[in-house]
Amino acid sequence: MEIDRLKTKLAIFSEWLLVGRRGKGFPIASGEIELEIDEKAVFISFFDDTGKHRWRLNGVEFDGEEIAIDVAGPFGREQQTLRLVPRTPASQLAAEIEAARLAAAQDAAELAARSFPNTKILRVSLGEKGGRLAHIILATPTKAEIAAIADVTNTVTHSDLLASSILWSEKLGRRKRPIHDLLIMCEKRRLTPLRRLHAMLNDHWRSRLSIASIDRREEIPILKFHDGFRMTELWREKPKLFVLPQTQIHSRTANAIRSLAPDKIDALHVAKGDTLRFLGMPFARVRTLQRSEAAWFGTGRSEKHPLTDASWDKMENLVRSLDAFRSHDTVNKRHAFYRSDTESWLESILRRDITKLDANLRLSPLYHQFRSGRSEKIDLLAIRNDGRLVVIELKAKPDRNMIFQALEYWRNVEIRRRSGALSEAKLFGEQKIADRPAIIYLAAPAWSFHQEFEFFARTISPDIEIWRFELHEEWRREIKVVSRICYSPLGENL
Repeated sequence: MEIDRLKTKLAIFSEWLLVGRRGKGFPIASGEIELEIDEKAVFISFFDDTGKHRWRLNGVEFDGEEIAIDVAGPFGREQQTLRLVPRTPASQLAAEIEAARLAAAQDAAELAARSFPNTKILRVSLGEKGGRLAHIILATPTKAEIAAIADVTNTVTHSDLLASSILWSEKLGRRKRPIHDLLIMCEKRRLTPLRRLHAMLNDHWRSRLSIASIDRREEIPILKFHDGFRMTELWREKPKLFVLPQTQIHSRTANAIRSLAPDKIDALHVAKGDTLRFLGMPFARVRTLQRSEAAWFGTGRSEKHPLTDASWDKMENLVRSLDAFRSHDTVNKRHAFYRSDTESWLESILRRDITKLDANLRLSPLYHQFRSGRSEKIDLLAIRNDGRLVVIELKAKPDRNMIFQALEYWRNVEIRRRSGALSEAKLFGEQKIADRPAIIYLAAPAWSFHQEFEFFARTISPDIEIWRFELHEEWRREIKVVSRICYSPLGENL
């Protein structure tokens, strides 16, 4: 057996991934692997998440950088093959990622310099948000400076890109030699949604920020500069066909589950079935296929169990656990049921009684028809007594992009309102929808608004009426609005 070669191989890499019989991997440092040699056998020892293990080493095979070791327990029992796969240390991996992003940032800077004749690159750096954005400063022959920002990972969303651009531009404007204008360089797929958000900024910020897309059709990429959308151009898009769904009739199984806690369990009717939620937390799914019902229950992705007569008691036990731990007065506020899906919890409370937020509101039962498809968003659509639509965005923890997410949702609703699709659908029965722009309500516990919220709220066009609703921190016990702030001069007192 090549014990010396094994020792040498283990010392080459500081970290390894230990893969067992079931394919589960565990990271381990080379110093945590011990080899013991006596007259009769060689033993290998190590610690993993279940404790210390000591195995008899029966054989070793080397496959490139990987090592396969045949081991057995006492008296030759539990024989298996373990694999050791070299693992790049986190520090080395971070350094490699940073180097790759700096190289991409340099490419973006050269692209920007080619687009502005007679300029040279003055500075290139990686900004915040994990270094995903390149901060570029160019200098002209007259020593004037031009700033540009670019996503070097192609993973930054258009709302995050705009938010980061605004913050950096504000910082540049406070320098001793201020730079007031900023170019946002984006990939083609980000262009249209970015221009839409840009159009909803106020005049000051629309003039400070310009947008260019990167055209990669040729061997050498070029920048294409684009005029900003005007607000009126946001409504030229033909809205997607809105079809009023058929009357929602929940399955017998869904109704049986709801009867276990009717004041806390609701059923969302979606394609071919129902999703059951306990105070906003999904725990069961019922599907109807060819007139037969099939159901599953469980709260984790790996904890889905078929619902049958034999497993009904287990499902009832799950509901009892949810009732005990997903409660404002639970004895264990560290329990996963209490800490998970908090925004959905808040939404479920308001969906039952939206007047707790504003006594003048009535909720659309079909609000989920306007969801953008991003599961983390909890949006509500309501109407005031005066007929004005209200877009409600809820958060239970700080989110820097809260306002920009709400603006996209607001635009989707406004397109349909202006086209008459919402009136034709009679989302609110016979109540007439007023011919006035929708209002945005942004609601969260008082300490759960992002620290940049106030600043971003004042960058938005005054033509968009935005309200901030601060809720009492004990919202799970009772919804109480402790503060209302309007950021539009056109806002009306509530």
